[in-house]
Amino acid sequence: MSSLDNITEVPDHKLYISYNNIHKLCQQAAQKLKDDDNIPDIIIAIGGGGFIPARILRSFLKKPKGKNIPIQAIGLSLYEAMGDDEDDTKIGKEVIRTQWLDFSTLDKKMFVGKKLLIVDEVDDTRTTLHYAYNELLKDIELQQEELKSTDPTNLGIFVLHNKNKEKKAQLPEELMNSGNYLAAVTVDDAWIAYPWDAADIDLHTRYATLQGNI
Repeated sequence: MSSLDNITEVPDHKLYISYNNIHKLCQQAAQKLKDDDNIPDIIIAIGGGGFIPARILRSFLKKPKGKNIPIQAIGLSLYEAMGDDEDDTKIGKEVIRTQWLDFSTLDKKMFVGKKLLIVDEVDDTRTTLHYAYNELLKDIELQQEELKSTDPTNLGIFVLHNKNKEKKAQLPEELMNSGNYLAAVTVDDAWIAYPWDAADIDLHTRYATLQGNI
C-alpha cells in the first residue's frame, strides 16, 4: 500500500486535473470536431497552457495515413494594472504579446480560406481569448487583402475548461452560437491546478483521483 493511499482528502479548494483526464477530454473534443465536420487545418496554441492540449488533440484529429495538422504557437501574458488607472477602456488586465505568428516567413495561403482552431487550457476571465481571437482576425483580414481573396476563414476556439463566472471580455455571438467555441468541461470558479505545474506529480494525481478528475 502506497503512502499516498492514506491521503483521503484534498487539503485546499483547488481543482486538480490529471494528465489522464486531459487526455480523455481532448479525445472527446476531437470526436465532436469530427462529428461536426469541423476538423481544423491549423491549430494555434496559446502558450504555455495550450501546448499540451493542442498536441494531444492533434493526435486524435489525424486521419488514417493523413498528414499531421500543423501547430503554430502564440504567447500572451496578462498584466494587472497597479494603482489608479485612468484608462477605463482596458478589460481589467492588459494583454501583452510575448510571441506571435511571423507572417513574413509563413505562407499566407496557410491561413486564408482555412479552418483555424485556437487552443488554450482555460477560459477564465476570457480576456486572453478575446485578444487572441480579435487580433488573429485582423491579421487574417490583412492576408486576405494582400491575396485579394474572398475565401472565408473559419476561426474557432477550444479550451479544456470554461469557468462558470462573469467574464471581463466577450466573444462574438456568431462564434459562441455557431459551434465554433468548444469547452470540454464547464466548471465552477475555482483555482485549477494543472499537472504540468505540479512539483509532486504523484501527489497531484492522488488529489485529482479523489476529486474524480482521473
